[in-house]
Amino acid sequence: MPKLIRFNAFQMNTVSHQSPGLWTHPRNDSHRYTDPDYWTELAQLLERGLFDAIFLADVLGAYDVYQGSADAALRHAVQTPLNDPLALVPLMSQVTTHLGFGVTCALTYEHPYTFARRMSTLDHLTRGRIGWNIVTGYLDSAARNLGLDQQLSHDERYDLADEYMEVVYKLWEKSWDDDAVVNDKERGVYAEPSRIHPIAHEGKYFKVPGFHLCEPSPQRTPLLYQAGTSPRGTAFAAKHAECTFVSGPSIRVVKKYADDLRAAACAAGRDGDELKIYAQALIITAPGEDEARARHEEYKRHIDIEAALALLSGWTGVDFSQFPLDATIEYIDSDAGRSALASFSAADPNRKWTVREAAEFIGLGGRGPVLVGDPKQVADQLEMWQDETGIDGFNLAYAIAHESMRDVVDLIVPELQKRGRYRTEYTAGTLREKIRGQVLHFYTG
Repeated sequence: MPKLIRFNAFQMNTVSHQSPGLWTHPRNDSHRYTDPDYWTELAQLLERGLFDAIFLADVLGAYDVYQGSADAALRHAVQTPLNDPLALVPLMSQVTTHLGFGVTCALTYEHPYTFARRMSTLDHLTRGRIGWNIVTGYLDSAARNLGLDQQLSHDERYDLADEYMEVVYKLWEKSWDDDAVVNDKERGVYAEPSRIHPIAHEGKYFKVPGFHLCEPSPQRTPLLYQAGTSPRGTAFAAKHAECTFVSGPSIRVVKKYADDLRAAACAAGRDGDELKIYAQALIITAPGEDEARARHEEYKRHIDIEAALALLSGWTGVDFSQFPLDATIEYIDSDAGRSALASFSAADPNRKWTVREAAEFIGLGGRGPVLVGDPKQVADQLEMWQDETGIDGFNLAYAIAHESMRDVVDLIVPELQKRGRYRTEYTAGTLREKIRGQVLHFYTG
């Protein structure tokens, strides 16, 4: 029996996320991102479409690699201005019952002791629907604004991340026994001190002697997402991730990422098939094929090449203003987003992309494919991508807020349900239980 197709909604607390330039489209109201109704409307729409989660991306700096300045990012709203994603979760959780919330938080710049409390709080407030996308960051501008001359090297960021995970696992899983909270009003005892344990952590990067400030939340550890596909990122995901996100412009690229991630998980002693892999994609659809293709052409007219290059430069650490638009992208190793550049070069050696082609590609939907057609045609494409790559679902970017997600919910979800390839109702339980079907924690120390 074929696997069900799963959807996440790829969003960001900003004007323009993965389709730089599309904010100028007259039907796009993403400028409402500061309005709470914008987010509650989206959350209710996604829950109607039985999405697994809304996945909130984030960065802590500006895209200032292009031309050595943040000017292009500011002019074109390239993920700037940008508000805190965590603040959106309580808003959206209050108007939904099942939708999950995957939040990106860079561990490089926040102490694990305070971060663990923040995530436990959100897990309580969402009744167990919070997930954490573990990132190490890739922007030097973020490092500078947080007191460093530049970010740590790529691999050292993952060394720090391994210890960070050790600390938060201890806080979430080992500090409070399951029966620590007794809430005994007659004795006047809320929690038994003997059942609450200091973690006594002392490592290379962190020293945390005390106990977790929060009582156990429904999941204890939030559902863990990770998006790195560099060799070091893959090894990290193999050890920690329950769900991973991959981005690539072709089936070949995405299949390689998926195969590598599952193989790495097996090598780490886990069942690689249990890892849930979502591939980025943008769906452009309408009731008829001609209308869908006309909509695609309409969207393409709003692609902004300079904005796309500012985004790509930030992802890769390479200033693409230095190269002619018709220059060929070759693999360049950088301490920023290694997989972002590799997806256009070394990961797919049979195709050489020009700078212009890469900008035009990511200018509509980011680094994933654009699937265009009527509902049957798009469903065919989704099935093909899943069946040929082995992924579990799609992390759906948008072109127009909230038009793109509404089209998916109203047109694509019913078509997939008719084919038996999409859920028809939510199961009960926490986000981990909905996605994994079981409660699993990775910390065994």
